[in-house]
Amino acid sequence: MPITTAPPIIELKKVWFAYKTEPVLTDINLQIKPGEFLGIVGPNGGGKTTLLKLILGLLTPTKGSVHLDAEPAQLGYVPQNVITGERHFPATVAEVVAMGRYAQAGLWHRLSKKDHQLVNNALEQVTMLDYRNRLINDLSGGQQQRVFIARALVAKPKILILDEPTAGVDSKAQERFYALLHQLHADFNLTLVLVSHDLDLVAKATTVIACVNQSLLYCGSPTVFKDNRIIEQVYGFNVKRIHHQHHA
Repeated sequence: MPITTAPPIIELKKVWFAYKTEPVLTDINLQIKPGEFLGIVGPNGGGKTTLLKLILGLLTPTKGSVHLDAEPAQLGYVPQNVITGERHFPATVAEVVAMGRYAQAGLWHRLSKKDHQLVNNALEQVTMLDYRNRLINDLSGGQQQRVFIARALVAKPKILILDEPTAGVDSKAQERFYALLHQLHADFNLTLVLVSHDLDLVAKATTVIACVNQSLLYCGSPTVFKDNRIIEQVYGFNVKRIHHQHHA
């Protein structure tokens, strides 16, 4: 996708964050343009999930600012392992997706015929319409994650944020999942932000990669990032600030 001249939909300026006195993120400058698909990667404990929480407004920076050109209701969020362990969660697939309508219209909103159609449309977009009456816990991990994407899509978000969405999912399901994200990005021009450990799949699916290990080590082309020397530097023992192609 060509780089757009539109103002950023997400912008972090000189963002620092610490838990008590322990720094987690330092001097993060990042711009995400409308319609981009950003993959956030980096070593364990490097601050990837903290960065997502700052973007979502769940955390406040110690220093710096986070700006989103979107209302809270226009943010779709798919966390990892949403109902792992909740074996008796008594909701159907359609009911789980309908929760996305309540999030937008209010808890006491009564679902209309239009709402139910939007639920069906969202399930069709993720190829899960045939499972609408199945219990969510009867599905595989990969199928569940598709349902949670549908729950986010039904609210018609401008930004879709996913945190390790394929954790615990087998390799074939991972490939299908990333193919789905790639298709949704192409069809709806969503701005997507994804945290993942799957370097190869992320590099294939995204338009921009940001590598975070306390600071922003790299932000730019997935093709350049796949250069083994860059990956070795980023995941080595003596990681230093390296190539920063754009978005600072």
